[in-house]
Amino acid sequence: MIHAYDEKYLNDAMRNLGEAVDYAVNACNIPIDAFFELFIATGISSQFETGTPKIVSGMSGTELVEDVIRKSGFKRVFHDPQIEYEYSSEYWCGYIIAYYQWITGKSFNEIFQKITPSEIEHLYPTLHEASEDKFVDIMNSIIDNKKTPTKLQTLRKNCNYSQRELSEKSGVNLRTLQQYEAGSKDINKAASLTLLQLSRALGCRMEDLMD
Repeated sequence: MIHAYDEKYLNDAMRNLGEAVDYAVNACNIPIDAFFELFIATGISSQFETGTPKIVSGMSGTELVEDVIRKSGFKRVFHDPQIEYEYSSEYWCGYIIAYYQWITGKSFNEIFQKITPSEIEHLYPTLHEASEDKFVDIMNSIIDNKKTPTKLQTLRKNCNYSQRELSEKSGVNLRTLQQYEAGSKDINKAASLTLLQLSRALGCRMEDLMD
């Protein structure tokens, strides 16, 4: 596999993202999931993914966090830069995510659609002493075994409806609705009337229900 940037920058990238996460969480009191949301929203994650030298090796972890916060538009008093970092669960999380992103070529956004940073941090007790490649194998297994919710299920939950409530509001049989959400019945082949009833109940377009 051809990686987005040369391996000679990888250790810097891993260390810097580890330091950034540790500083964001432990010094700036930014929750780990919130930090990565800002990291992606500001576009800095895209520069990290492509190996922009200034981002992956030209900044300290503290400077990376400060850049993320400035570009996000938030007004925040910055804490003193960290000089030394303990090998915390937050540090490990940033460190290992940088490796996983580099080795797989997936974007940070793609990764976090499948598993959140806080979920990855929870792997620290069992995996922090494992090799990077062992972590990759386990991450891939976790992601492969995670069932992606159907669009119907997501839309229903966004409306705070139970399956029974949606069935009653739409007139679609409860068992049929459950089958569509479980994927045992293909909603892409549903009758137009069924899609119309569901879309009206959920306030969306018919095509929004298609997986």
